[in-house]
Amino acid sequence: MSKSACFVGVGVGPGDPELLTLKAVRMIRAADVICYLANTDGHSQARTIARHALDAPDKYQEFLPLLMPMSEDRSQANEVYDKAASEITTALLDGKMVVFLCEGDPLFFGSFAYMLERLGDEHGHECLVVPGISSVHAASSALQKPLTVLKESFAVVSGRHSTTQLINTLTHSDSVVIMKAGLSRPKILDALRQTERISDAAYLEYIGRDNQFIEQDVSQLADVAGPYFSLFVVTRSNRSTV
Repeated sequence: MSKSACFVGVGVGPGDPELLTLKAVRMIRAADVICYLANTDGHSQARTIARHALDAPDKYQEFLPLLMPMSEDRSQANEVYDKAASEITTALLDGKMVVFLCEGDPLFFGSFAYMLERLGDEHGHECLVVPGISSVHAASSALQKPLTVLKESFAVVSGRHSTTQLINTLTHSDSVVIMKAGLSRPKILDALRQTERISDAAYLEYIGRDNQFIEQDVSQLADVAGPYFSLFVVTRSNRSTV
């Protein structure tokens, strides 16, 4: 594959650099420009993970951080994406291969989706997507617990959903992963109690990182907000395996 004038979304997994795929490593090493989301202090977990794939970090590639304010205001985020799209377009028109680093998988709750809207094939640019290991599957592995077996149903929802939506999902699905749990943790705990599924749940923070935290007894969690990178995994405690 020619690397010229190509925009590539690369999933780097949830935190452990050893979860990078061989293809992800190859694309990162081949890139002319590497872009990534960063907080306003310039820190990027995606870049931290990806640096392990580079033989000589910062030596060959041009880095383009997308400074993202931690805000629910989508207009601020859209301004960042619009500015980045303009800069990436310039790089593509110069014949460069641009890699966009994504924690987890690029198209699973990933910001790459917003860049793809602005730079996809319909805009005349060649685009590729390299899937990555999501936090959902990393959480299942950390817990050593299958997400689904046999005829069990499985749902993934966001903690940003209403309590009613969470209760409905917990009631009608055998296995549920609740993403983006941070600010919504009190609401999620309330939904788990109302559906009598709190004993089915496990809670995880910073999966695959040095500060990974797992709470198997969710009843011990305080009803306060947690970090952004957290989720709940809910599976039937009385599941059938035959």
